Amino acid sequence: MHAYQITDYDSPASLTDVPAPNPGPGEVLMDIAACGLNFADLLMQKGQYQERPPLPLTLGMEPAGTISALGEGVTGLEIGTRIACFTSEGGLAEKGVFTADRCVALPANMSFQDAAAFQIAYGTSHVALDHKAGLRAGETLLVLGAAGGVGLTAVEIGKLMGATVIACARGADKLAVCKAAGADHLIDSTTDDIREAVKALGGADVVYDAVGGDQFKAALRACNPEARMIIVGFASGEVPQIPANHLLVKNINVLGFYWGGYLNFRPDVLTDSLRTLLHWYEDGRLHPHVSHTLPLEDADKAYDLLRARKSTGKVVVTM
Repeated sequence: MHAYQITDYDSPASLTDVPAPNPGPGEVLMDIAACGLNFADLLMQKGQYQERPPLPLTLGMEPAGTISALGEGVTGLEIGTRIACFTSEGGLAEKGVFTADRCVALPANMSFQDAAAFQIAYGTSHVALDHKAGLRAGETLLVLGAAGGVGLTAVEIGKLMGATVIACARGADKLAVCKAAGADHLIDSTTDDIREAVKALGGADVVYDAVGGDQFKAALRACNPEARMIIVGFASGEVPQIPANHLLVKNINVLGFYWGGYLNFRPDVLTDSLRTLLHWYEDGRLHPHVSHTLPLEDADKAYDLLRARKSTGKVVVTM
């Protein structure tokens, strides 16, 4: 079968032929239909992600498809069940073996493309805003990198939770996507003074930051007393140094957040969140935004879209 792999961190990933896998105890074999791409994949290709699976490594964290075989001891899932899975690797292939307890059955009205764009992006934003930051109706939420894979879901979920949402993104086209997702106010990070623009809108009660760098610094200075800043990632490439005196003066909380980390100590947080999110999807309240869909043989081009920041929402690769 075909799989998109890296064999060492100094060489680019490539499409290669590998043996088809067989499921072991507690595993399922998935005929993969689609896989969502994530910024974390780019870090993993360089060996810079917080998890470093052994090489060779098949990339892809968000596969969706159909179960074609069950390993020993698997219960609650059947051959033919449509599923999605959150995994550290293995999604960019025609078939993949995944731990059964990380698989979730899809609603009847959910396409494989939507499923591949769903778990990490929506899960990250929902757990961050609800469980971690305690976003309340009537508060003002500032989303940095608002047109990206997780940022756009933060706009959508923040609006569903009753917040006034300020979306910060690069350029008019990306801001138009944020507006369509429910943003109340728009800030162009390429031309606007983020700090002054947010302060003119009354300041931020919660900041959702997947960017870091100068945008973090500007957002911190635009926070209201008792604001909560959620650190999701550093797409700018710069990890900001936090001036503790600013936190003290305004009683601000800065919260580190890694969605996948909850699998190790509070998996129930992710399970409960995903149950809520799937209900919202079934009810038509969530609308995954996939700006580009490319076939597996064009995986290089798909990742280039992420590197060049030419995508909005999610990029999905189909098999």
